[in-house]
Amino acid sequence: MVVHVNLRVNGRVHEVQVKPDAFLVDVLREQLGLTGTKYGCGMGECGACTVLADGQPIYSCLTLAVEAEGKEITTIEGLDRGGELHPVQRAFIEHGGIQCGFCTPGMILSAVALLSANPKPSEEDIRRALSGNLCRCTGYMKIIEAVQSVALAE
Repeated sequence: MVVHVNLRVNGRVHEVQVKPDAFLVDVLREQLGLTGTKYGCGMGECGACTVLADGQPIYSCLTLAVEAEGKEITTIEGLDRGGELHPVQRAFIEHGGIQCGFCTPGMILSAVALLSANPKPSEEDIRRALSGNLCRCTGYMKIIEAVQSVALAE
């Protein structure tokens, strides 16, 4: 059985055919070619698959594609505006918060959601917002400094 789903991803509507049990991460990567969303643990523990749904971070490995219909989905590719990196993306680069890069898309999207809701977060706010994203490379301080730099710049 296949169902038709209209997904609004990064400002564009995509009509896709999916199995009812297809996860959003798989549809984004395999059908839409948006490979910035990473598949990590498949259990909502690592945050590598984080995308934004109506501005809120979700684990796309736990979200059925059919559940995303009617929501605005933003992937890391959707932050680019006319070839310009989002300020959070630039800050991650400038502060060395990207290392291997596997966790980076999910971390950046979680940070974007935080800064949208709270433009001047405390370090504790940042740590809480990023707590659903695991990084094995940086030790988190460079990531926290990157997010703080954006908050201070605004």
